[in-house]
Amino acid sequence: MAFISNVVAMKAAAVAALLVMAAVSPAARAQGGAPSVPAGPLDIAQLGAKGDGKSDSTPMLLKAWKNACDATGVQKIVIPPGNYLTGGMELSGPCKSSIIIRLDGNLLGTGDLNAYKKNWIEIENVENLSINGHGTIDGQGALVWNKNDCQHSYNCKILPNSLVLDFVTNAQIRGITLANSKFFHLNIFASKNVLIDKVTVTAPGNSPNTDGIHIGDSSNVTISGTTIGVGDDCISIGPGSKMIRIEGVKCGPGHGISVGSLGRYKDEKDVEDLKVKGCTLVGTTNGLRIKSYEDSKSSPKASKFLYEDVTMDNVSYPIIIDQKYCPNNICVRSGASKVAVTDVVFKNIHGTSNTPEAITLNCANNLPCQGVQLINVDIKYNGSGNKTMAVCKNAIGKSSGLAKELACI
Repeated sequence: MAFISNVVAMKAAAVAALLVMAAVSPAARAQGGAPSVPAGPLDIAQLGAKGDGKSDSTPMLLKAWKNACDATGVQKIVIPPGNYLTGGMELSGPCKSSIIIRLDGNLLGTGDLNAYKKNWIEIENVENLSINGHGTIDGQGALVWNKNDCQHSYNCKILPNSLVLDFVTNAQIRGITLANSKFFHLNIFASKNVLIDKVTVTAPGNSPNTDGIHIGDSSNVTISGTTIGVGDDCISIGPGSKMIRIEGVKCGPGHGISVGSLGRYKDEKDVEDLKVKGCTLVGTTNGLRIKSYEDSKSSPKASKFLYEDVTMDNVSYPIIIDQKYCPNNICVRSGASKVAVTDVVFKNIHGTSNTPEAITLNCANNLPCQGVQLINVDIKYNGSGNKTMAVCKNAIGKSSGLAKELACI
């Protein structure tokens, strides 16, 4: 993994400390002071859950959540060692308490799609949340991946995401594993002040649409020290995302760290202030990618991005800006883009590409990419019979510290 400076590490520690305090101290004061005694147990085993991997533990988890949510102060839900099978669960607030979910066992998502309204574990309208432990949230996606048709149709049936944070403020997720999701592993929507630290996300490289972490309409989200290997984007950053920090992440297999796809739906909001630092991508199909639909339905802006100190290890397409994204030819090709890409810096990016095309800037004729900088980019094709190259169209900016064959702007 690439080196992270002491300053960055100190900042990450400071963010973590602030989130810990946010998840505990303020809520304890503002929501009733000292913890009250909940109406019932918060340990799901005490509520009757059986960790045999077969018995339905959904009612026990919902009851533990209600007991914790209705109490005051800081309340801890305990999922002890064992394998607990559940269906869909909506864990809703607002709550009177700050809630810690201690995951030492494994949660298993049933393969019966009728057991889900939409997602698997959906936490919504909550302030001050912590999920930690050494357990696993296992979507058991292999049971239903054959029902996924999203590679071929815009209007496909979306399978359940594993863990969803909707309208959550002040949250941290540490130490747990997310595995084999039916769709996205972790989806963060309309949330703010979120820390994902030392989490493992894993699924087969050929599993469909199993994005590791997806962020949309959210702000001040930090992902640090996390290892992700999945069948789609390791991290995908959707419309409306601001102040996103990705530090010390290892990605692979997967499709890399992506912004987008942008412009697919109407009324999408801008993406701005993204920093990716000290990350390593190994064997991914893409590296650092910004993508927007060629037949975009809206006109969000993507701006103020910094990619710095990133290592590429046998990555197919290490650096990509694509304003003509059209997966599997399911969109209308027009050649015109509505999504503006500005102020994007790639600095100190090094390693190897397993295709000759190390840099691809495929910007639109009608809306060229503006303010793109390539600084000290050193990526070499690791194959034979061809040379490392950069392909740049309609990109305006500057290059410095690059080999001649990569200095395309």
